[in-house]
Amino acid sequence: MELVVTVTLFTLAVLAVTWAAERSGWSAPLLLMLVGVLGSVLPFVHVPELEPELVLVVLLPPLLYASAVNTSLVEFRRNLASIAWLSVGLVVVTLVAVGVVVASVLGVPLPAALALGAIVAPPDAVAASAVARRVGLPRSVVSLLEGESLVNDATALVSLRSALLALSATLSFWAVMGDFAWAVVSAVGIGALVARVGGFIFRILPSTDFTTSLTFLLPFVAFVPTEEVGGSGVLAVVVAGLVLGHRSQVEQGPEDRLAGRITWRSIQFLLENSVFLLIGLQARTIWSDVAGSDHGWPLILATCAAVLATVVLVRLAAVLATYALTRRRTDAPSLAGAVVVGWAGMRGVVTLAAALSLPQAVPGREVLVLAALVVTAGTLLLQGLTLPWVARRVGLRGPDPREDAIEEAMILQRATGEAFATVEATVSDDERSHLVDLRERQTTALNAVWERLGRADVNTPATTRGRLYLRLLQAQRAAVLRIRDAGEADPSVLASVLAQLDVQETIAARLDARAGAASDGHLSLARSAEPCAHLEDAPACVVPRTPEGCPDCAAEGLRPVHLRLCLTCGNVGCCDSSVGRHATRHFEKSGHPVMRSFEPGESWRWCYLDQLIS
Repeated sequence: MELVVTVTLFTLAVLAVTWAAERSGWSAPLLLMLVGVLGSVLPFVHVPELEPELVLVVLLPPLLYASAVNTSLVEFRRNLASIAWLSVGLVVVTLVAVGVVVASVLGVPLPAALALGAIVAPPDAVAASAVARRVGLPRSVVSLLEGESLVNDATALVSLRSALLALSATLSFWAVMGDFAWAVVSAVGIGALVARVGGFIFRILPSTDFTTSLTFLLPFVAFVPTEEVGGSGVLAVVVAGLVLGHRSQVEQGPEDRLAGRITWRSIQFLLENSVFLLIGLQARTIWSDVAGSDHGWPLILATCAAVLATVVLVRLAAVLATYALTRRRTDAPSLAGAVVVGWAGMRGVVTLAAALSLPQAVPGREVLVLAALVVTAGTLLLQGLTLPWVARRVGLRGPDPREDAIEEAMILQRATGEAFATVEATVSDDERSHLVDLRERQTTALNAVWERLGRADVNTPATTRGRLYLRLLQAQRAAVLRIRDAGEADPSVLASVLAQLDVQETIAARLDARAGAASDGHLSLARSAEPCAHLEDAPACVVPRTPEGCPDCAAEGLRPVHLRLCLTCGNVGCCDSSVGRHATRHFEKSGHPVMRSFEPGESWRWCYLDQLIS
């Protein structure tokens, strides 16, 4: 019963602190850790001991799997060179730098100092994702940070294993390299095999319950055998998650994907936030162990400060040096991106768990564990609190919702055109009228995406329809509940009807929440990768014939949703989401191929003929 009460109170504390962090705008990992530190010194708080195996074997595999399965394999491959440098090269550079500093300051053997270097070298996947999401960084920076944090734990843990072996035996450089190579090769092979076998089983399982349950086992199926053969279990989990996430669209049904996404989101939320509370709760125990150390407090504090400074400065210097060497490459990140990546080095639970896994015989163990705690807490405080300010100072901003709307509209328009061309070649005469109806529905859905551009104060057709649809669904639900409460229908049938309403209402509510795109600041897009002679020949802008707006809408008494400017003759017309569709009608009448957005802050152009944007 005591265990049940402890787990319940712990979970409630996690939920309460996380909710308070979201309401106040604080970083949830940072606030949870601070609450944990406070709780560790309260006499009535039962502090659970943080077993390293609990984190490294039980919590870490599902956390990494949840992140990997939602990471784009295409984006991961695109950033592979940068991810490899950050997760392997920078980890090695950091552990060597920390090792040299600790050996010089504390006077412990170099292998023990390198072990601490391996422990504090990898930034934490959870902390990086949480802070990046809260700050609102560009997706390219977030992808790089998340990709790095998925792989760097493998490098650090393999390096830690080699450093601990060096304390009791002589290891050659080639032996360490061979161990590392085997750890990577075996992890990639086993992870890929688990993903392919798991995907095959997904195809033949009969229901969503089976597939969702199987996903709970896959991280451990990849982790355990890899560790048994001397490989990196965490890397195997990452590989399995990346491949399964990439192939889920063909190996799982839509209901399986939806159920898995919801389930893993809940698991990830609880585990991510729990580990930071656990970190804080270890403060009193670690401090008590250091109190009995043979080293004096001045030396202990100097060591902790030196390690924290080394970790922060080495990462920032290495990332900026890499930028300086690669800035001429076309795919090189900007200086602002390099500054933010260099400053986003928050450590987390893997650092502390790895420190607690140090054998008792390691020289200066109690000081090394305290240094790991100081690095974890210090980077969360220093970098976690200041990263938003740094991002603002260097002018780095998150993705503009209008950019997302344009890209989404382009993808849908292209996919819809190809889909109807494919289906039209196979339909019978009886089916053709239904296809016309479906085309109208798809066009309405596509127009709803375009409506997220332009002025936020315009009540667009999509928002009007969406809110009416929500009211209709809520009225339907009330009617179904009255039937249920009166006992007039079979409960299982009622449950099925309510479940359908849940899905429809969830989709409608999300679309309604996305309807009002932000329209602050200037919006321009990169030119389409595909060539378009019309866009090349068209000017950037022309003098509008009617600067006040769409003359056809004014004549017909209509309110335009989004204005567009013909770059051939200067005609101003409304978009297809408006009732008038005057911009498209102007193109159909005149044949002028290129138009430009005529909304404030928007300079993107569109070719009607090639259906490309720039």
